[in-house]
Amino acid sequence: MKTIADFKAKLPGGETLDLSEKAGKVLLIVNTASKCGFTPQYEGLEALYRKYAERGFEVIAFPCNQFGAQEPGNAEEIANFCSLKYDVTFPLMAKIDVNGDKADPLYDWLKAEAPGLMGTKSVKWNFTKFLIDRDGKVVRRYAPTDKPEALERDIEALL
Repeated sequence: MKTIADFKAKLPGGETLDLSEKAGKVLLIVNTASKCGFTPQYEGLEALYRKYAERGFEVIAFPCNQFGAQEPGNAEEIANFCSLKYDVTFPLMAKIDVNGDKADPLYDWLKAEAPGLMGTKSVKWNFTKFLIDRDGKVVRRYAPTDKPEALERDIEALL
């Protein structure tokens, strides 16, 4: 049975992050976009990260341009936007696809482990969130409309 530790993620500079380095942490994996109606959720995600980081919680954002072309920027532009507008300090990965033939293998696994409404596998929009426990297993998928602060109880239960 796979866990998050079986995957790698590309960093904006092209280096690879082995997600096994996150073993033992509670993770919130989110596909993000800078020009989306849900973009203000960066503020709530950062608040969660700051509140729980010392207890072993981390947010990992994967910019994605598949939904309404709402993440058109390059890695530097995305990082600058997130830093200047929302003071984001959690990791931003390289831009990826979360659906389709070019979907990142991590997202294929996340979608299979936690299908959406009525068993749908695809990610429906930006700011879909996946909560991962300390054992690297997917606990739950949250809709883009689920605000980060609404996830606190679930996060605390895993910490």
